[in-house]
Amino acid sequence: MLLGSQLRRLREARGITREAAGYHIRASESKISRMELGRVSFKTRDVEDLLTLYGIVDETERTSLVSLAREANVAGWWHSYSDVLPNWFPTYVGLEGAASLIRAYEVQFVHGLLQTEAYARAVVRRGMRGAGEADVEKRVALRLERQKHLVSENAPDFHIVLDEAALRRPYGDREVMRGQLQHLIEFSERPNVRLQIMPFSFGGHSGESGAFTILGFPESDLSDVVYLEQLTSALYLDKAEDVAQYEKALKELQRDSPGPDESRDLLRGLLQLS
Repeated sequence: MLLGSQLRRLREARGITREAAGYHIRASESKISRMELGRVSFKTRDVEDLLTLYGIVDETERTSLVSLAREANVAGWWHSYSDVLPNWFPTYVGLEGAASLIRAYEVQFVHGLLQTEAYARAVVRRGMRGAGEADVEKRVALRLERQKHLVSENAPDFHIVLDEAALRRPYGDREVMRGQLQHLIEFSERPNVRLQIMPFSFGGHSGESGAFTILGFPESDLSDVVYLEQLTSALYLDKAEDVAQYEKALKELQRDSPGPDESRDLLRGLLQLS
């Protein structure tokens, strides 16, 4: 998906139609469209030919994009969990694993990267009603596997604003929620984590449209991607004007929420009350 969006920007910058690009690599216009949406695998030769057509002659840039094409065709570790995932979510897991900066706002529940195993199990059971225990455990295992990225040697920076509603809404019993609050307090002290709480007392704020995640990548020529999860699908937005709107909303949420230290105190207060 990242490669496809980059190829689309390069094509549009040169004023080349999808039809012309397809003709150049002996393919159809619809094939170019599917490539740019990240819905088909990439042939290295096709990518190289398109880069030539788009006037990309710098060897470093070409090598970076061709390497991305090779990586795009390799099944990720999450492939083995695909039988218990909605069809739009493996794309997100791949993008999340490639990100160097993850910024998010959550309102319904604690973000998946910060959930304890017990809390995650309660959330998954609620979302997969009627599913067998084996499927529930497999989904929980995926969530825990994702979290390893946050504590790895090349861990991304993670900036999260949690609405107080996510902390007040119980998933699991009292001990599950106490464990989750304690886990948040501990993780909020990690150097790559910036955790803020948007309190009820603030009133209306810029997150009224609901939860969202903004993924940033180490390659400077790759645009940020906004992830919006819906009931039966998900949206991936990478156009600059769309990303800018969500970045503005998140900056306002961060500005209007107590800072990390004050938010940690808020979590401690909730833990004492639980």
